[in-house]
Amino acid sequence: MFNSKYSNVLTVILIIVIIAILGLIGFLGYDFYRKYYIDKETEDFLSKYEEQMKNNVTQNTINNNQTDNSVSTVIDPIESIDTNTTTNNGSSSTKVPTYKGYNVLGTIEIPKTGIKYPVLDKVTPKSIQLAVAYYYGPGLNKVGNTTIVGHNYRNGAFFGKNKQLEVGDIIYITDNTGKKIKYTIYKKYTTSETDAEYITRDTAGAREISLSTCTDDSKGRLIILAKE
Repeated sequence: MFNSKYSNVLTVILIIVIIAILGLIGFLGYDFYRKYYIDKETEDFLSKYEEQMKNNVTQNTINNNQTDNSVSTVIDPIESIDTNTTTNNGSSSTKVPTYKGYNVLGTIEIPKTGIKYPVLDKVTPKSIQLAVAYYYGPGLNKVGNTTIVGHNYRNGAFFGKNKQLEVGDIIYITDNTGKKIKYTIYKKYTTSETDAEYITRDTAGAREISLSTCTDDSKGRLIILAKE
């Protein structure tokens, strides 16, 4: 009788363990599948984005050298590029890229962690599930401090690998004019989620960026500071 009850208890425990293991495998599988899906969509967009930036740079060069204002811009249709941006005098200007409904300000690339993402123009619950996003500051590659926010996903997407970064590592920011600037990390630390000093700090006329993401326990913020 005792052995029978003991056997039943072990069976129940075994079933629970198996279900937990299968659930964990399913969760991790979905997590990494999601990263693959995100990376694939990002790669496709960035390919179009980089081509469009080349077109913009080429067209701007032509426009600067063009004395006949009647020449129009010819752009290949790209689903993710908004071609409706115009200057005050009605002529075409640099095109504003969009990604899944959000304007793209440029791209961020971190060689050490192997990531490259578009930087979206605002932080919303949806935008930071799609890429990283501009939070505060003068703008990409502008004088002053620009803060970029990204999720800390356990699958390594977005800023999930920022904990691997160290002082001296490099970050590249490319803006929509095609300008690419190298920033070098000079400080890395954790702080409370209510701390905003790193966001509004004075850079004394230098170009700087701040990367912000959650700590692994989601109780604080991991901050990366880098300067041109």
